[in-house]
Amino acid sequence: MKPVIGIIGLGIMGSAMAEALLAHGYRVTGYDIRTQACRRLKKAGGQPLASGTAVARSADVVITSLATTAALDDTVEKIAAAKRPRGRPGLIVVETSTLPIADKERAMHALKRTGIETLDCPISGTAVRMKEGAWTIFASGAKTAFKRVQPILGVFTRKVPYVGAYGNGTRMKFSANHMVAILNVATAEAITFARKMGLDPKRVWDLFAASPVIGNGVYKLRGKLMVEQSYLPATMKVEVWQKDMQVIGEMARAVDCPTPLFSACEPVYNAAMAQGLSQSDTASVCEVLGAMAGIRRGRSKR
Repeated sequence: MKPVIGIIGLGIMGSAMAEALLAHGYRVTGYDIRTQACRRLKKAGGQPLASGTAVARSADVVITSLATTAALDDTVEKIAAAKRPRGRPGLIVVETSTLPIADKERAMHALKRTGIETLDCPISGTAVRMKEGAWTIFASGAKTAFKRVQPILGVFTRKVPYVGAYGNGTRMKFSANHMVAILNVATAEAITFARKMGLDPKRVWDLFAASPVIGNGVYKLRGKLMVEQSYLPATMKVEVWQKDMQVIGEMARAVDCPTPLFSACEPVYNAAMAQGLSQSDTASVCEVLGAMAGIRRGRSKR
């Protein structure tokens, strides 16, 4: 029989994983502080439960997808409190959030004291990209635990490299998101430049997205939203991305690594927040550059 999968954190990514697992015949239990997210899981065929403790008690593997360190700390406390039936395999927690390594390591040690194995497996990609098979999951931690959950992670993508010791997954994700932050603003700048020169941005996007040289994944996904000037529903909210930017910046400073391009992007994302685009897709930075260029702002429509 397939293992029961619990998901704690049913936001954009968590709900996408739940739906994929359900479609592959897994039983999925879940918890989120938002009632609406729990209703969405039930509608998809999953079983929402009353707490993270109940999820840990019900599942063989728990996947966490959380926005903040505070949420991770609370979730770890709830999981550790679960009384599991004797005879069941040891619980494995697959932590997929983008959070500081020190916070993830603290969570791992806290769960280890209760006999629970934790893997650090952040995801590179958006919920939309999962449907295209374009996710990469950077798996790190005990290799025996990784082998147990590898078939489950394989539901989401074929790209699940094992990158070594616990924490290496997050280090890989930091490096990936560092590049995404720059490419997103670079794409916005290029499209704004095309508009100012009087070119049809849709025509520009069609040609560049098909290019084997400059048609990268960020350009294809976010460039299309920039051309349409439509940023809802968000594949990655500016508000959430700000958290990622802060964590990456702190890591760069901690290892004394210069990041001039990354640092140059920060004011653009900050301006998006100031202009009321916190809930919009990060592609909305194109509106920030457009405003600087005197281009009329598009509507963030659904």
